[in-house]
Amino acid sequence: MADAVKRVAFFAVLILLWGVIAARGVWDSTLFPGPLKVAQTLWEQFHSGALVSATAISLRRVLIGYGISLVVGVPLGILLARQRNLEVTVGTLVSGFQSLPSICWLPLALLWFGLNDRAILFVVVAGSLVSITVAVQDGVKNLPPTYVKAAQTMGTPPFRIYTDVLLPASLPSILTGAKLGWGYAWRALMSGELLFVSLGLGQMLMQGRELADMSQVIAVMIVIMALGLLTDRVIFGSLERHVRRKWGLATG
Repeated sequence: MADAVKRVAFFAVLILLWGVIAARGVWDSTLFPGPLKVAQTLWEQFHSGALVSATAISLRRVLIGYGISLVVGVPLGILLARQRNLEVTVGTLVSGFQSLPSICWLPLALLWFGLNDRAILFVVVAGSLVSITVAVQDGVKNLPPTYVKAAQTMGTPPFRIYTDVLLPASLPSILTGAKLGWGYAWRALMSGELLFVSLGLGQMLMQGRELADMSQVIAVMIVIMALGLLTDRVIFGSLERHVRRKWGLATG
């Protein structure tokens, strides 16, 4: 409860400072609207249904792309950590892709798939898959080798070493990779939606820019941040607490 009060107080102070700066006219109000104007825009977009529709479209895209990245990235990361031949071949390629911004994939995606959802999904997967794979790979490589040796001594089949030993033991790293992948998936999604008509939150950001309506731009940014905080607190936060309890790391 104390932490919640601190968060509310912190954001209340931020909004108050925002309102004071906007009211003093430090910047042009069209470029730096106050919190009341942004709140009004949020309500209007929500009441009209445009914000709800755009949010639903963007969430559907990011969830599909992120789900594909998780399904492929987690086993790939484990294999790269355990199979030397894969690490020096596929792992090198993955490391190269790690430094490649997801926006770089958009021209190829548009040429391959055209102006449709598949192009955006491809960019989302390209943006989040690598981060998940690398985090899981690093986590598995840093596990104590005694885990695998003990399982082998007890006659555990090779496949079950992956499913019963490496996968549970690397859960903290998988969770870290999942959080990183979620953030990168949203960044990739916005880069795709900003650059062509896509009916999502990215298009609403671009509409605000084209209409010089900064209140709409800031309103959409607040919605994206709120979705990120909600996901972090409700989903990833709950998973982290569960994993910490399982590992005996919970305090209090």
